[in-house]
Amino acid sequence: MLHALVLILMCQLLGEALARGLGLPLPGPVLGMVLMLGLLVAVPRVVAVIRETATGILAHLSLLFVPAGVGVVGHFATLGDKAVAILVAVVASTVLAIAAGALTFAAVARLTGAQDD
Repeated sequence: MLHALVLILMCQLLGEALARGLGLPLPGPVLGMVLMLGLLVAVPRVVAVIRETATGILAHLSLLFVPAGVGVVGHFATLGDKAVAILVAVVASTVLAIAAGALTFAAVARLTGAQDD
């Protein structure tokens, strides 16, 4: 488990170093995930090494969102009059993202000739 965690974090660190060092417009962790994907494709044996650790991390992913929620609640008074605007922006952007995803899916299905069963 420790080796797998080190491997995952090393990919993230390398991604962060590359993103900052080369001035890339990608977040370091995203670049790290791309590096991990490349490693998994190039060395299939790595899948067996990280599978259990990755599954454990994904099973408890919701715990990573707790600090963000606590931060929002802790600074709710600071938001003041902007809370309604932020809520409207979050709801509107969610609806727009879902609509964009659905329209993209429909367009790709039409282009590929996929049909309903």
